[in-house]
Amino acid sequence: LKEIHEQAAVSAELLHWLESAQTVTPILERIQKARHLYLVGCGTSYHACLAGAVYFGSIAGRPAVPVLAPQFIAQYAPALSPKDVGIFVSQSGETKDVLNAIEAARRSGMTIYGLVNVIGSTLTQISERWLPLVCGYEISVPATKTFTNQVIAFLYLALHMGNVPPSSLARLPELMEQTLEKVEPQISLLEQYFTESRDMYGLGYGSTYPIALEGALKLKEVTYIHCEGMLSTEFKHGPLSAVDEGYPIIFIAGPEDVPLIVSGVNEVTCRGARAIVIAEENRQIRSNATNMITLPPAGSLFLPVTSIIPLQLLSYRLSVARGYD
Repeated sequence: LKEIHEQAAVSAELLHWLESAQTVTPILERIQKARHLYLVGCGTSYHACLAGAVYFGSIAGRPAVPVLAPQFIAQYAPALSPKDVGIFVSQSGETKDVLNAIEAARRSGMTIYGLVNVIGSTLTQISERWLPLVCGYEISVPATKTFTNQVIAFLYLALHMGNVPPSSLARLPELMEQTLEKVEPQISLLEQYFTESRDMYGLGYGSTYPIALEGALKLKEVTYIHCEGMLSTEFKHGPLSAVDEGYPIIFIAGPEDVPLIVSGVNEVTCRGARAIVIAEENRQIRSNATNMITLPPAGSLFLPVTSIIPLQLLSYRLSVARGYD
C-alpha cells in the first residue's frame, strides 16, 4: 500500500531526472537508426514493454517488438545483428531470464540498453547505456511504482522520437494523485463482489491490453485468485463459454475504444456476468456495465498509467479482506 501511494512522487522524480539526463539523446539517436527494436522483460516488466511498444508505434511511428526474455532467445536471437537494438527491462537488474537474454544478444553484436531500478546491479554493468527508474527501494515483491515508471519512461522516449514536446507529462504526477483519491472509495464499495470469487478475467484493448495483463498478475500475486488477462476481442474465441451467473469480468476502456468495449460488456452481461469497467466517465459505458470505476479525465496517452492504479488497490483490498498478510 505504501508503494502504491508513492507512485505520484516517484513519477515526478523520474520526469525531473529524464529532463536533465545526458543519456537520453544518444539512446534515441541509436534507436532511430536501428533495423529492429526489441523491448525485453519478464512478468510486470514485460507488461511495461507491451505498453512501450504501443507508445513507440502510435506516437513515434516506430515499430517495437515486445517479447518475454526466454522467448527472445528462442525466437529472435538466431536472427539478430549489430544493426538491432534491445531495451532490457528489470526492476532489480538481476532477473536471471533477462540476463540470459542479454548474453544471447551480446553474441550477435546487438546494442544493449537497460531500464532498471537498482543502480549498480548486473544489468547496469553489462548494458552499453541504461536509464534508472528512480523509484527508491521497492520492498514489496509485487511491483507497483516500478511498473508505472517503466511505462512513463517508454512514453517519454516515444514522445521525443515523435517530436512531441514531453512538457505535457508535467501534469501526470498530479493526475496519478487524483486517481488514487478518486478510485479508493469506489474500490471499497465494489470489493464485496469479488471476495467469494476464485476466477475472473481482466480484458483490455490497445493501450489497455497490457494493463489487463498487469492487473490480472497483481490479483494472482496478491490475492491468490486466478485472474486471466486477455485482449478483449479474443474473449469470444473460447473463454466466453466459461461465463455464468455472477462471474466477475473487469474491462479497461480507453476513450476511443468505448464502442468496442461496450460490445464486449454486452457479450458477457447477457450471460449473467458482472461487468466492471474501469474508464473515464461515459454515459454509454455506465448504461451497459454492471458497475463502473471512474477515472479522472486524462486521455488515451496517460490511460495506461492511471488505469493500473485501481487494479493495484483492488488487489490490496481483496488480500486484506481474505485475511492474507
